Amino acid sequence: MIDISSLKKAAASLERAVSRAKQSPRDTELRDAVIQRFECTYELCWKMLKRQLEAESANPSEIDGLSFKDLLRQGAERGIVRDVEVWFVYRDQRNITAHVYDEKKAASVYQTACQFLEDAQLLLKALEGRQK
Repeated sequence: MIDISSLKKAAASLERAVSRAKQSPRDTELRDAVIQRFECTYELCWKMLKRQLEAESANPSEIDGLSFKDLLRQGAERGIVRDVEVWFVYRDQRNITAHVYDEKKAASVYQTACQFLEDAQLLLKALEGRQK
């Protein structure tokens, strides 16, 4: 059993930020808040996925040695991650968050963050189901 409380809090925070930003679409500070919460929630998602896979594995060190893509594939094989390819997109978008001063990049990451929310919630639900 792993502690997923930090992921629950992060996902809830992202959900609130997305909701507020959609109410004020021209507010760049709210957009930036969504991007920041996306970064945090994304990082926690893959770390919690890794911890869960390690907890379920007969040999946790094998999980530790997996590449990011293979980690996601393992998550999909075990029914924790729904669409591996979209998680690769999330990673690419996460990697450009340092460049959000560029309006086009910020807009792209913001749109991705809004789409990511559903997948983060699905991952959280899958992890919650495994904690019982």
